[in-house]
Amino acid sequence: MSPSPPTLRSAADLIGAGLAPEARRAELESIARSYAIGVTPAVAELIDPKDARDPIARQFIPDLAELFPRPEELSDPIGDSAFSPVEGVVHRYPDRVLLKLLHICPVYCRFCFRREVVGPGSPTHLAPKALDAALAYVAAQPRIWEVILTGGDPLTLSPRRLADVMKRLEAIEHVKIVRLHTRVPCVDPDAVSADLIEALRQSAKTVYVALHANHPRELTPSARAACARLIDAGVPMLSQSVLLAGVNDDVETLSALMRGFVETRVKPYYLHQLDLAPGTAHFRVEIEKGRELMRQLRGRLSGLCQPAYVLDLPGGHGKSPIGPNYVDETSAKPAYKISDYKGRAHVYPPGSASPDASVAAESACDRVR
Repeated sequence: MSPSPPTLRSAADLIGAGLAPEARRAELESIARSYAIGVTPAVAELIDPKDARDPIARQFIPDLAELFPRPEELSDPIGDSAFSPVEGVVHRYPDRVLLKLLHICPVYCRFCFRREVVGPGSPTHLAPKALDAALAYVAAQPRIWEVILTGGDPLTLSPRRLADVMKRLEAIEHVKIVRLHTRVPCVDPDAVSADLIEALRQSAKTVYVALHANHPRELTPSARAACARLIDAGVPMLSQSVLLAGVNDDVETLSALMRGFVETRVKPYYLHQLDLAPGTAHFRVEIEKGRELMRQLRGRLSGLCQPAYVLDLPGGHGKSPIGPNYVDETSAKPAYKISDYKGRAHVYPPGSASPDASVAAESACDRVR
């Protein structure tokens, strides 16, 4: 059996694979000096080089716009550093922490909110002493119920290293949940091996895997099979996606993506508003458009397919739901004005006394429609 092709990591690699023209070499090399390039064979196969607007290429092939940050963009857009009590740990919420084990990924998203720390010249892994200190911090904080392994992509660790971390977390009694955030099942599905799955099972903790995918084409038969191997081994899966202009900012694409997750037995979890990372403005979708897309999803898709639309507030203030609001109080308490998924207003409970005139007027308009 011939060896699989290598991951594309340079301008020359992208040009050689036919994913970028020779005329872009200088531009691509300039971007690569600031931000890492990584396109796995599985991703390269999904890209249509003849389509200038290909949504897979847009996520992974560098764009000159990355070198022109906006004033509002931040090197640490969600405030990791302000809530890092020891190296490798981010502790924003009382009951859970991020444990950043490494700074490498199988692929490098052009919109990554940690692009400043996973780029060229960054350390690859948390050093042994730093890992010891991070785990000691977790052990000393009895309120920590969940540890989220991230980075970088924790499923790029060798099974041996991953098993070691899982065993060490096993020894911390108050930690009950271990969650891993990853792109691996989609971008390198063969890496979801029996050894990797066994590494996840080294702990008696409840383990969840959160899969990052942004377009339904990423859920290939190989990706779905990789997810099935995890799920059949007793590892439940969630999804996280980022709302991206030119990738998934239309209701048809989002619908296909969320249904694809559910068909793969992956529960839709988060749809992220894009963070203010440097050089990512060309991906940003207005929040009002995102809210309207969520309203359309509510009207089109099963409840199984509904993610939470969230914004991770700059400064380390955490995630806030920013989806459409369907409930408003009226002056005739305890009555409420409730909007349905079509935007039509209703009074609840029905027949409440003296509803707001605006509600009555809207209801009358609805009857005319």
